[in-house]
Amino acid sequence: MSDIPISLSPSGPPETVLDPEPTEALRLLEDALRAQAHERHALISSVVARWPHFLDGWARLGEAARDAVEAYACFRVGYHRGLDRLRRSGWRGSGYVRWRHPENRGFLRALAGLATSAALLGEDAEAQRCEQFLHQLDPDWTPDHSAS
Repeated sequence: MSDIPISLSPSGPPETVLDPEPTEALRLLEDALRAQAHERHALISSVVARWPHFLDGWARLGEAARDAVEAYACFRVGYHRGLDRLRRSGWRGSGYVRWRHPENRGFLRALAGLATSAALLGEDAEAQRCEQFLHQLDPDWTPDHSAS
């Protein structure tokens, strides 16, 4: 049981914002995303290898995956590492984790990618659970969020 108090207010459930990612990791990921298509996967992979808890790194590696199974695996790692980080940030399994906070985008992008890749693999129930979870975390969620 955590000793962190739950913050309830008339404005709704508590909101969690993850700690920022390392500046160098963000810079190298941006460089990798701008690289030529044939280099992109390896460059993103090297960023993730250096910072294995970098959520947007896992999400972007999932987007650059060579097939649906690889994508699913990358998104799933990002999602589960994100849940761990959310819990360390005081999240107790409910409350908002909104896209409008850049620090949350890697986790939400991984969850959205997990929904998409699960659907591609015929895991429809998992895809629906992920979609529902996205809307619980951010009621303003739209699929185009993960593309930005």
